[in-house]
Amino acid sequence: MTDPRHDHGTGAEPGPDRAHRRPDGVDDTTVEALGALSKALETTERARGHLYSFHQLTGSADLELDRAVELLRKAGHTAHADRVEREILGRNVIPDHWTFQIVEAYDATYYEPFKAVERRARDELVQGRDHLFEAEMKEARRTAGHPDHTAHPGSPG
Repeated sequence: MTDPRHDHGTGAEPGPDRAHRRPDGVDDTTVEALGALSKALETTERARGHLYSFHQLTGSADLELDRAVELLRKAGHTAHADRVEREILGRNVIPDHWTFQIVEAYDATYYEPFKAVERRARDELVQGRDHLFEAEMKEARRTAGHPDHTAHPGSPG
């Protein structure tokens, strides 16, 4: 019996759908390497999301300072209101940068080049196919014929 992870047939037999089957001649180490590269990019996607959270949370905090300044003045603490307004409100979070500039620099300097390198590797090594490592791992772990362990959407199991 052939190993279903390496079955490159028409799609009628068990295993990943055509979009998630390794092309003929692609070895295990290449699939594993592309899986590691994809996992690293996915981690970078998460980091980028945290960077956007940092951007939005910092912006929200800066906007809330307007209310703090207003209430400090209303309470008669003019010197404190002036200090918050002068020292913190609208302040750069790192020298010469607001958070949106950090996000833009991250995207241009790291994120976009990373995406391009990962995409080029997949295009050149496996005809642009994505998640081959995960699809093969799914195939190795599923119970053939079980309705909740189908090979891919629309397959009978």
